Amino acid sequence: MEPATVAHLEDFVATRRGVEAFIELPTTMTRATLLLIAFDGEWTRRSVASVEWARRFAARHGLPAYDAGVVGYPQRMRDYNARRRSAG
Repeated sequence: MEPATVAHLEDFVATRRGVEAFIELPTTMTRATLLLIAFDGEWTRRSVASVEWARRFAARHGLPAYDAGVVGYPQRMRDYNARRRSAG
């Protein structure tokens, strides 16, 4: 993993409350991704080395981890995006 990616993800976890991990499986066009969503819906997404790496990251930081393809994305993320759009 690129150190900048790891640092970004760790910073997000350290500076937000209620973070949950949503793991997006790789496709033929993209690598696996890790989507972190805070309690207020703020989020960040980064490509990661593998689904296993994402699960280990979540476990190491005590984050609940979900398969995004199974559970979908929480409403708070959509609400956060809508607030940002309306704010201009």
